[in-house]
Amino acid sequence: MTTALHAIAFKAQSHPRHRFQNLYGLLNSNLLYQSWGQLNKQARPGIDGVTTEVYRQSLPQNIQCLHQRLCDKRYRTQAIKRVLIPKGNGKQRPLGLPTVEDKLVQQSVAQLLQSIWEQDFLPFSYGYRPRKSAHQAVHSLGLNLQFKGYGYIVEADIKGFFDQLDHGWLLRMLALRIDDKALLTLVKQWLKVRVQTPDGKFSKAAAGTPQGGVISPVLANIYLHYVLDLWFEKKVKPRMRGRAMLIRYADDYVVAFQLKTDAERFYRVLPQRLNKFGLQLAPEKTHLKRFSRFHPGRKRQFQFLGFEFYWSLDVNKRPRLRRRTAVKKQKDTMETLYHWIKAKRSERLREWLPTLKHKLQGFQNYFGLPDNSRSLSRLYSYVLHSIHKWLNRRSQRKSYNWNSLKEMLGYFGLKPLSVYKRSILVDWY
Repeated sequence: MTTALHAIAFKAQSHPRHRFQNLYGLLNSNLLYQSWGQLNKQARPGIDGVTTEVYRQSLPQNIQCLHQRLCDKRYRTQAIKRVLIPKGNGKQRPLGLPTVEDKLVQQSVAQLLQSIWEQDFLPFSYGYRPRKSAHQAVHSLGLNLQFKGYGYIVEADIKGFFDQLDHGWLLRMLALRIDDKALLTLVKQWLKVRVQTPDGKFSKAAAGTPQGGVISPVLANIYLHYVLDLWFEKKVKPRMRGRAMLIRYADDYVVAFQLKTDAERFYRVLPQRLNKFGLQLAPEKTHLKRFSRFHPGRKRQFQFLGFEFYWSLDVNKRPRLRRRTAVKKQKDTMETLYHWIKAKRSERLREWLPTLKHKLQGFQNYFGLPDNSRSLSRLYSYVLHSIHKWLNRRSQRKSYNWNSLKEMLGYFGLKPLSVYKRSILVDWY
């Protein structure tokens, strides 16, 4: 972090109501260079076709030119290119692709905003923040539920949050801490940017964060900080008769209550609160559940960040909260890997087995928490059977029995998945 960003963070922390001026002037070459180091260099090019590699070849000149256009107020964001990315299960998902230059400026502004609002964000917000992680959110939620006597859960899903975020409200929220018209105009440019659809047509979003924009996560966090976090901390909790807790990771959140009356009251007022800011709950994914050590069982479970939380008994017959890979996530991963292996079966093994190893390692790194060994074993076994099936269906190629298959996979480092133990910081609520 540069000296200027440190100074902003210190000022924001020591003066919670201060409105910052002249932030636009900090979009200089030093900050642009720093932002360049944080960009994903493997990302696809935007509508201008310029890749990060091409941009890097003339990086000093490009940054100098960009800085000059920012100084002269001549910078204009380019349209976002929307493409459809095939998923392993045959479906497609839309992906927005800003240009390298737009991502560079967005990353610079994101650092300025992060320096300010990181001092305001509450501890139970874990998404897209320095020194915070999804694993921290999962562990903090689990241990608080285990030891703090919460008995009711509200799991809620905001319908299309990143597409429904209200531009007017967001700009008003930013103005609470920013008194810099030039910077706010820059953010407004990204919010109102045109989008080129796969058929070549252009459209303009009336709501939502910039598609594919590197600034979108911090804008989303700022929005929900005011809509949900502060409201819960300052308005909801003081009116509760029992203990209450909110854990949020971006737009994925769970609220726990000690008392049923408190949970029911929150469940009633939450839709009204979100509607005020242009957001709606997805009814089919929003539930109030009894979730207590005194009522364990397979049916009493909920999902958060890809994990399913449930109660069971330990070896001493005492209630214990456990986590496993959510059923849908497990099924989707298996289906994706199955179709991927099928598509790769005719290629040389050394060309795709290292990639498969990387995919499995990524799954293990995220889902390899204690209590989840069964889900990991099930996935590895399924992958093993998928490889065996499709390799032995290749015409005029070597067939594998189980022993030779395992020997071959061992050569490429594809070993059974396992859980790990690591120290993770836990917050108590």
